[in-house]
Amino acid sequence: MIHITLPDGSVRSYDHPVTPMEVAQNISEGLARNVLSALVNDRQVETSTPITEDARLQLLTWNDNLGKKAFWHSSAHLLAQAILDFFPEAKLTIGPAIENGFYYDVDFGGKSISEKDFEKIEKKMLEHARLKSVFQLYPVSKAEALKNYTDNPYKTELIENLNDGEITFCSHENFTDLCRGGHLPHTGFVKAAKILNAAGAYWRGNEKNPQLTRVYGITFPKQKDLTEYLHKLEEAKKRDHRKLGKELGIFTFSEKVGSGLPLWLPKGAALRKKLENFLQAAQQKAGYEMVVTPHIGHKDLYVTSGHYEKYGADSFQPIQTPNEGEEFLLKPMNCPHHCEIYKSQQWSYRDLPKRFAEFGTVYRYEQSGELHGLTRVRGFTQDDAHIFCTPDQLLDEFKKVIDLVIYVFNALGFEDYTAQVSLRDRENHSKYIGSNENWQKAENAIIQAAEEKELKTVVEYGEAAFYGPKLDFMVKDALGRSWQLGTIQVDYNLPERFDLSYIGSDNEKHRPVMIHRAPFGSLERFVAILLEHTAGDLPLWLAPEQFIILPISDKYLDYSKKVLNLLENSDICGLIDKRAEKTGRKIRDAELAKIPFMLIIGENEENTAMVSVRKHGEGDLGAMPVDDFRKLLEKEMKV
Repeated sequence: MIHITLPDGSVRSYDHPVTPMEVAQNISEGLARNVLSALVNDRQVETSTPITEDARLQLLTWNDNLGKKAFWHSSAHLLAQAILDFFPEAKLTIGPAIENGFYYDVDFGGKSISEKDFEKIEKKMLEHARLKSVFQLYPVSKAEALKNYTDNPYKTELIENLNDGEITFCSHENFTDLCRGGHLPHTGFVKAAKILNAAGAYWRGNEKNPQLTRVYGITFPKQKDLTEYLHKLEEAKKRDHRKLGKELGIFTFSEKVGSGLPLWLPKGAALRKKLENFLQAAQQKAGYEMVVTPHIGHKDLYVTSGHYEKYGADSFQPIQTPNEGEEFLLKPMNCPHHCEIYKSQQWSYRDLPKRFAEFGTVYRYEQSGELHGLTRVRGFTQDDAHIFCTPDQLLDEFKKVIDLVIYVFNALGFEDYTAQVSLRDRENHSKYIGSNENWQKAENAIIQAAEEKELKTVVEYGEAAFYGPKLDFMVKDALGRSWQLGTIQVDYNLPERFDLSYIGSDNEKHRPVMIHRAPFGSLERFVAILLEHTAGDLPLWLAPEQFIILPISDKYLDYSKKVLNLLENSDICGLIDKRAEKTGRKIRDAELAKIPFMLIIGENEENTAMVSVRKHGEGDLGAMPVDDFRKLLEKEMKV
């Protein structure tokens, strides 16, 4: 008998091999009509894949992320097929599903694709989809695979790195592609398609390799889903943090400074400082101590931590000093420095936990094609902290960090989030450091803490850091897009690599456990997400300029300055628009700059010691004494 265990714990038994689709049909025909793919023992397979032994089975629909992955990966095959219909000499490379849709990297040879080609490719994709061609995955020998791609150096390179027995092709209709699997039952599920754009991309992300054309697309099971998505896309363009950052004077970039290295303008610097002050105050209450570490470190520091082995080849290259053989690296992580701070003296169990926090700038070399505004940069500041505690303190400390992360989210209006429990790959442990015993203890601590805090969680295998498992907070913004914000990691390995210790109650040396945490993640990425989430209408307490005074003529500048001084003495920040412009123009400009409040001052306001108040996006609030306006702001600014 073959026993199939479903996610709800129920078991179905069969006296013969069975496919996921057959199991779905046994449950209900309605479910079977909606099943797109399946997970068998955590491996994604086609619904036609035979299950020949006891297994865990999850049936995937459009409502599951992995269901969408199968949908979009299959659609990448349709895209490639349609491209070959119009560009038969094109050479295909790879076509994965991504968070929203898919892409295919293509070598068009001497030809190029442009927006005028998009519509005809979309129509051809749907023409092929309507045939309801079955996706058939089958194994081929290495020799046969190479023979099939004699004129395609990209596929040949991929095949050369595979072994006999692990190479599969996928065919539908008249199209065949080298593929690992994870497809729809047939093409007919695809009812709407859109080519989003085409951009340059280097083969395998290496600038030394040939440049290809990356064609991005997205598909849906219903036309209305595509219509809604395109509407959100238009809204996202309005909220693009790169556009808002320029319009609001938050940040800029300079090629002379270097790609991926943001320059914070005065308003952006003020925004950063407010975020830092907010978190620093919360951390101080929670018992953290602020530290400062250099922007560089000796190469041996990162060899000890393991970062050089894992990231050295893809990071900024070592800095040579006048001393022969001496090398330093731009700091890629703060944690090795914090380990050395901990190690600077011997601690007792009575001293623990030690909580070291830093707004530390780190540097990682991202490929130029991967850079994107503030979300993917080469230099960024992490709101980093590392907690060194006894094993008995671990669970309580982890839960306290969860509380801190949730406090940050609530203060900034992020209310829709899921905690992702990121664990090791179940099969391949080669990319991780440390013993199985320590990994098991760390994973159990995270799972237990999340359960006790009653977090809504999902478990993702293979998403752990190389030194330990983590809890990643996935936050949805105002457009329903998911972002990874805030991370907490348990680490038994760096304390061992740095030989950290504390004196226990038995007067013997013991190894502490280390917690890594960063509620913002990085200030750069956090500001980008915050700008897009709020469309630039930042919470009042974070706005670089909380009010602007608009005197209707120069005669009222003295009174305007008096109002400004009164408000600034209460730690409320603003400015005076001294331009010789009409009041209507000043109001429009203040609205475009998204300044929360406008104070209009003329003869009546000066004579009555009042201000006429307008609120951004809402309009006139009427006249009020300056002190009443101050109280209004203070009430709205409470976090």
